[in-house]
Amino acid sequence: MAQILGIIPARGGSKGIPGKNLALLAGRPLLEYTCDAARASRHLTRIVLSTDSDDIESAGRRCGVTVIRRPAALAADETPMMPVLRHAVDAMAADGYETDVLVLLQPTSPLRRAEHIDAAVDLLLETRAEAVVSVVEVPHHFNPVSLMRLDDERLVPFTGGTPITRRQDKPQLYARNGPAVVAARRRVLARESLYEGDVRAFVMDRRSSIDIDDETDLRLAAFWLAQGAAREETRA
Repeated sequence: MAQILGIIPARGGSKGIPGKNLALLAGRPLLEYTCDAARASRHLTRIVLSTDSDDIESAGRRCGVTVIRRPAALAADETPMMPVLRHAVDAMAADGYETDVLVLLQPTSPLRRAEHIDAAVDLLLETRAEAVVSVVEVPHHFNPVSLMRLDDERLVPFTGGTPITRRQDKPQLYARNGPAVVAARRRVLARESLYEGDVRAFVMDRRSSIDIDDETDLRLAAFWLAQGAAREETRA
């Protein structure tokens, strides 16, 4: 059986929302939602939280996940994700756990659920791809063929030519939704990007794709959580 390691990167610093990974969403720290989803996954054989923060470490231990401390050099605003993932995999290997597949789960995607994690891993294993990245369909009004720019105070099509205005005529495009889930084979860590080689798309809906960057995102996520709770009460 493949050893599949869930990695939750959660550093203490944040500019958009101070202490964002522990910001309260519906009365619970943001981190808890990802820990709960990871623990409910049927595929993940281990879960590790990578952090530089005492408070986040304490919260992760309360959630029942393994915690490793990363050095300050891997917790700066400009730190790329690949060295953070390599550090986590190497730390687990030093503790005797060798992973075949790693799953990146950023705590800023609180509405991503266990079934999303498992579906992304299923896609990776079934297709034998090198990586699977979660995406969301780009709303048609943000499609490049719909964008405009100002040229000497005049509004002109961003892409040039005649704008495409009918929704059904626009190309279907996708954007990374955080990403909420990245499942990749360990060999991908030898590269500088998760998006090289045979990368497949795992498409998620807009609600589940919300990525917390600021207070507005928190309020929207709280709204969707309340809507989900209301539907459950109605069904009961």
